[in-house]
Amino acid sequence: MWKIELSRNADKFAKEEKIEDARILLFINKFINYSKGLDENIDVKKMKGKWKGYYRIKIGKIRMILKPEFKEQKVFVDRIDYRGSVYK
Repeated sequence: MWKIELSRNADKFAKEEKIEDARILLFINKFINYSKGLDENIDVKKMKGKWKGYYRIKIGKIRMILKPEFKEQKVFVDRIDYRGSVYK
């Protein structure tokens, strides 16, 4: 069973924009399945530079930045925000 942790900023944005926890979990589960090599319809990109080790999930105009730890089966969601603000 995977443990999912949201940063304070990610949790705040999700509550302000009324993004349901189930929707966040859906995309994280799709990411996990994609990482296992299963065919999932998800836009994932491995990050570079100061974000090395993180992945970006594109959900329309919203971006989710997360860091998976596959051995411990943990996912840390660092940021959820709109495209122009998430990388700052």
